[in-house]
Amino acid sequence: MENIKHASIVDEKTTASETGGDVSIVSASASVSVSEGPEFDEKATKRLLRRIDFHILPIMCFICLLCFLDRANIGNARLDNLESDLHLVGLQYNDCLAVLFPFYIAAEIPSNIMMKRMSPSTWLSFIMFAWSACIVGQGFVKNYQGLMATRALLGLFEGGFFPGINFYITQWYRRDECGVRMAVIFSCATFAGAFGGLLARGIAEMSGVGGLSAWSWIFIIEGLASIVVSVVAYWAIYDYPTSAQFLTAAEHHEVERRLAADSGPLSNDFDVKYVWQALADWKIYIHMLINMAGFCPVYSFSLFLPTIIKDMGYSADNAQLMSVPPYVLACLFTIGGSRLADHYRQRGVFLLGFQLVAVLGFSLLAASGNPTIQYTGTVFAAIGIYPQIPLGVAWNGNNIGGSLKRATGIAMQVMGGNCGGIIASYVYLTPDAPRFVTGHGILIGFIGMAFMLTLFMTTWCRRENARRDVIAREAVTQELTVEQKMLERELADGVSWFRYTV
Repeated sequence: MENIKHASIVDEKTTASETGGDVSIVSASASVSVSEGPEFDEKATKRLLRRIDFHILPIMCFICLLCFLDRANIGNARLDNLESDLHLVGLQYNDCLAVLFPFYIAAEIPSNIMMKRMSPSTWLSFIMFAWSACIVGQGFVKNYQGLMATRALLGLFEGGFFPGINFYITQWYRRDECGVRMAVIFSCATFAGAFGGLLARGIAEMSGVGGLSAWSWIFIIEGLASIVVSVVAYWAIYDYPTSAQFLTAAEHHEVERRLAADSGPLSNDFDVKYVWQALADWKIYIHMLINMAGFCPVYSFSLFLPTIIKDMGYSADNAQLMSVPPYVLACLFTIGGSRLADHYRQRGVFLLGFQLVAVLGFSLLAASGNPTIQYTGTVFAAIGIYPQIPLGVAWNGNNIGGSLKRATGIAMQVMGGNCGGIIASYVYLTPDAPRFVTGHGILIGFIGMAFMLTLFMTTWCRRENARRDVIAREAVTQELTVEQKMLERELADGVSWFRYTV
C-alpha cells in the first residue's frame, strides 16, 4: 500500500511550494485525461469564470440571505414582545434557540449524501420550501411548546443547506477559487443581519394588523418570501458543469479539465467506503473543533446582538437600526479576507489574524461599561468572527480528496460548527445583563481554542507538504499498472502527489 502511494508519476516535476499548498503533483494518468482538447488561455479562463459566477452565485447568495434571515430573525422578534406574548420564563427562550441545533446537526451528513445521490436543484429547493413553511408556521404559535416544535423542524430542514452549498461550489471551481466564492455567499449571512434589523424595524409598524403582533409578521413575511424563492430556485440552480446549458461544449470540457488538473484522478464514485474514510480522518475532526469555536460566537452574535445593544441603553427601535453597521463591515472583511486568501493560496494565517481581531472585540465588550467602547467592541467582534467561517470551510474542503469524501467531510465540519450553536444559545443569559461579562469571556475562550488549533493545523500542513515533496523528488519514475492506478485514485488526499492548502 505504502509503495503504491509513493509511486505517483512525477513527469511534470511540479512541486507545491511550502506556502502555496494548492498546487498538486498530478499523476500521468490524470494528465492524459485532461490534456485532450484545446486549453483556454488566461483571458478565456477569466471569461469562463465570470460566466459561471453569473449563473451560480446570485441564486446561492439569495438563498443564503434568506436562510440566515429565517434562522436569526427570532433575535429581532424578541424585541417585539415575543417572550411576553408566549409567556416564556427563565431559560425557555434559550431552549427555543438551542433546540434547532441537534436536529440541524443530525440532518447535515444525510443531506449531503442525498444531494450527491439526487441533484442540487431538486434537493436544495425542497429543503428550502420545507424550512420556509416552518418559518410561516412559527408566526402563528401561541405558546412555548409550539415555538419549540417549529424551531426543531426548522433545524431539521435547514441543516442541509450550508454543507450543501459548500460542497456544490467545489464541483464548479478549483480549490484556490472556492474561498472567495464561499465568502461572497456567506457574506449574505452578515447582510442578513443588517437587513434583518432594518426589516424588523419596518415590520414593527404592522403590530396589531390581522390581530397579530409585530413578531408574528416578522416570521410570516420572511417565510413567505423564502417560499417564493424556493420555487424559483428549482429552475435557477444548475446542477453540475456536465449538464449546464449555459456552457458550450468547449467550456464543458475546460471546466472538467481544470477540476481534474486541480484534484488529480481521485474517485468521484458514490461508494460508502469514502464516507468511512471521512469519518476516520483525524484532520476533519480538528476542523470540526475550529468550526465549532467559530460558529459559537457567530450564532451568539446574530441571536443576541439586538439585545446586547438595547442593554447599552438604546431603545428597541434604535437597537434594531444600530445592529446594521457591524454587519456591513463584517460583510466587507469577509469578502476581502477570502479574496486575499485565494490570491496567496493560504488560509491558516488569515484565520489566525481574524481570530485575534475577534478576541480584541469581545475584550472591549467585557472590559468596559462605556456604550461607545462597547459598540466599538461589537464592530471588531463582527469583523473578526464572520470571515472565519468561509475561510475555515474552504480550508477543510480544499484538503479533502474525492467528491464523496469531501461532501461527507464538509458536512461533518459544519455539523461540528453547529454544536457551537447549542452552546451559543446559553452564552448570554438574562441574569448577566446588561454587561454580559461571563458570555463575552466564554466566547474569548472558544476563539482562543480555535487560534491554537489553527496554528497546529497550518504548521502540520506545511510539514506534511515538505515531507511529500521529499518523497516526490526521491521517487523512481515508473509506470503504474492499471490495478495500481485504480487503487491510487481511491486513496483520496492520502496519495503522495496531493498537497495541502496551508
